[in-house]
Amino acid sequence: MYVTIVYISVKPEHVNAFKEASRSNHENSIREPGNLRFDIMQSADDPTKFVFYEAYKGQQDAAAHKETEHYRIWRDTVADWMTEPRKGIAYQGLYPIIQ
Repeated sequence: MYVTIVYISVKPEHVNAFKEASRSNHENSIREPGNLRFDIMQSADDPTKFVFYEAYKGQQDAAAHKETEHYRIWRDTVADWMTEPRKGIAYQGLYPIIQ
């Protein structure tokens, strides 16, 4: 399992629009072949901080996600709403074991 955890900081005036744009990205991403999870979380302490947990069967599935229209629309829509570039960290998911 190939997992990416993405850390995002959003300008306060764009939080609600970011959430809506991200909801659309989520709804389409969970339908992608190879997608196992696509969770979006907002900090309980700082509503401008978000974490995306993206789990795919393999690295090629995660790479294919970045070629989808819904991802490109999300990326271009939210780019100016961030206080800094988003940071994605890749992990090898160990458990659960995905066959």
